[in-house]
Order: sequence, then C-alpha cells, then structure tokens
Amino acid sequence: MTLARHLRLALRAMRRYRLRSAFVMLGTFLGVAALAVVLSVGAAAERRILETVRQIFGASSMVVYAGGGMFRGGPRGPSARLTLDDLAALAQDVPGIEAWDPMQALPSEVRHGDRTVSARVLGHSERYERVWGRAAVQGEHFDAAAVAGSARVALIGRTVARALFGQEDPLGAEVLVGPVACRVVGVLEPFGTDAHGIDRDNEVVVPISTAMRRLMNVDTIRAAKLLVAEGTRVEDAAGAATRLLRERHALGAGQPDDFTVVTAVEVRKRVDGVRRVLFVFLPLVAGITLLAGGVLAASLMLASVNERVAEIGLRGALGARPQDIRGQFLAETAVTTLAGGLGGLAAAAVISRLAAGRMGLDGGLSLTAVVLGLALAAGIGLLAGILPARRAARLPPADALR
Repeated sequence: MTLARHLRLALRAMRRYRLRSAFVMLGTFLGVAALAVVLSVGAAAERRILETVRQIFGASSMVVYAGGGMFRGGPRGPSARLTLDDLAALAQDVPGIEAWDPMQALPSEVRHGDRTVSARVLGHSERYERVWGRAAVQGEHFDAAAVAGSARVALIGRTVARALFGQEDPLGAEVLVGPVACRVVGVLEPFGTDAHGIDRDNEVVVPISTAMRRLMNVDTIRAAKLLVAEGTRVEDAAGAATRLLRERHALGAGQPDDFTVVTAVEVRKRVDGVRRVLFVFLPLVAGITLLAGGVLAASLMLASVNERVAEIGLRGALGARPQDIRGQFLAETAVTTLAGGLGGLAAAAVISRLAAGRMGLDGGLSLTAVVLGLALAAGIGLLAGILPARRAARLPPADALR
C-alpha cells in the first residue's frame, strides 16, 4: 500500500472518529504550544538582554552602582554613598580609565503647555554621548559649561517629544521638569525598551549638576560608567576600582561593599543562568507534556484497535498484508499528533507575539520552535503508534471476523 493511500485512510479515520482524534491531538497541541512559546519568547528575551548589555557596556567598560548587592541578591544600603570625587579618584588612580560619566536618576512629571508626561529624568555630564554612545538626532548635547553652571537645559527622548510636542519641533522650547524650567537643546536617538521592559525613549537628560542641585538637592550619584582603554583587561580595572573605593569609603576587612562594580563578563554569566532556565528547564516541562500526550495517544489507539477488530479482520480477509495494517495505524497516529502539533504552533504564534508585545520584545514564532515542534509531534506520533500498529497487524483475520 502506498504512502498516499495510508494518508488518505488516516484522514478518513480522523473524520470518522472525531472525539478520539481530538483527544489524541490535545496532548501534542498543548506540549508543542508550550514548547514553541517558551523557545520563541525566550529567544526574543535573550536577544534583548544581549543587545542591552552591548549598549550599556560596549567593547570594554564597567558600571559602578551606589549600594552593595545590586547584582548579588542583597538590598542597596540606605547609607551607600558614591560621589563625583570618587569617580575623579578612579579616573586618576585606576590604570586604563580613559573616560567616565556619572548618573543620577529620578522619576518626574514633565510638562509643556497643557500636556504632561511621566518620564525618567537622568543627570549626566558632557561626556554622556561618548561614554554611553547615544547621540542626538536633533540639536546637540550640552557642554561642560552647562554642567559647570547647572544650566537649565535638557535632552528629551522620542516618547517624551511625541507626548509633549506631537509633530511640532521641540528644539528651543521650554519644558517644566518637576519645578525647574529647562530649554530643550536636543532630541536623543531612539533606543527602544531595555531588558527590564523600560522605555528608554521616555527619558529626559539634564546636566548632572542640575539634577543634583536643582531637582534633588543631593551630593551623591546613583551610578557611573567608566570606559577602559584598549589593551587593559576590564576585570583588572574592576578589581583596582573595588580596592580604591573600599579604601576611600573606609571599609574594614569584614565589611561588605557599599557599592557594586559590574562588568559585561559578570552580566553575561547572569545571562547564561537565565538561558539555562529558558532553554533547558522550561522546555523540559513542555517535553513532559508531550510525553504525556504520547502516552495518551498510544492508549487511545490501543482502544481503537479493540473497537475496530472487525474492520481489521475484513481488511485482512480482502488481502491486506500485516505491514499494510501496521502502516495504516502508524499513519493514523502520526497524522493525528502532527495535526495537533500544527495547531499548537498556530496557537503559539499568536501567544508568543502577544507575550512579546506585552514584554516590549521583538519577534514572533522562531524557526527553531517550528522545526522542533513539528519534529517532536511527528516523532511522538510514530512512537505512540508502534504498539497499536503491531497489535493490529498480528490479529488473525479469521479470529477478527468471528
């Protein structure tokens, strides 16, 4: 019997035994859908995390945060202090530091006329563009004189510009950042969302001195990024920075750091941990669902053999060979589970796109998820059909017709 005939008989059996076919399809539908969603959303999340790491750290840099334990599971201490003098000392005494930029941050209402938007306000120095690699697509960055004079100037992201100005040109306009009126001198290039789902275009950048004195009235900073010169190992520079900051903060041998030094190497280790969860443990759960679906399919097909003894005997009496009957039941199981897998992929395409959109990620169903889902659905179907097919093929036609 040809493969085409086996497939026609399988489709005919699916229409005839609809309820049984639906239950056989259910297991692979759920398993393939879960597997495809996990793989697709996980791949999109991994791409976004790695892209954010590249944007923040670049080829060679490190970020210093105020407070210990930001990346080590502990809370940031309220007494943590990181100052501009600390950064100046790092730039002077740590070999290989070629540029640095401080950062302060606060949420604030930003207003223009009768329009208001809640945005993240960042304080940076005149080195912001060089250190963080984010240019202005309109206007220009503020200079060292603006930082020295705590100037009331601001760079705004695309989301802020769209919310406050619509199609109008924002350059030269005045916006109220909290209680401080600032003149817009530039619009930042688009960034998109970061790995935490934060819209980085919903930001306003002002001089660090303006943020510290006029907006927050503090003498500390939240973080800083330091560029490491080519030829200098980032890990060596991070170790030297840690020793110097501990000395400046008068921390004893048993006291924990009140700051956190992070390099791209450490972040990538964290990403590897996330990858293990996304691409090993969660797919394993989906695989167990597929296995359960295969057991269900085998049980239902065995029951089907018992119900169709007369049909099997009649086919044998009419000249069907054991391999023909065996191929028929294998094809029925494989086609039914494959149909469930196709349905699972269709559902996963919708779910993964919705989930990625809610999480601010790009991409839908991944090619890996499609290939693996189809292969597993077909494989589960063939494995689940072996025992029922062998049992059907071994039924003597004379006994089956009695």
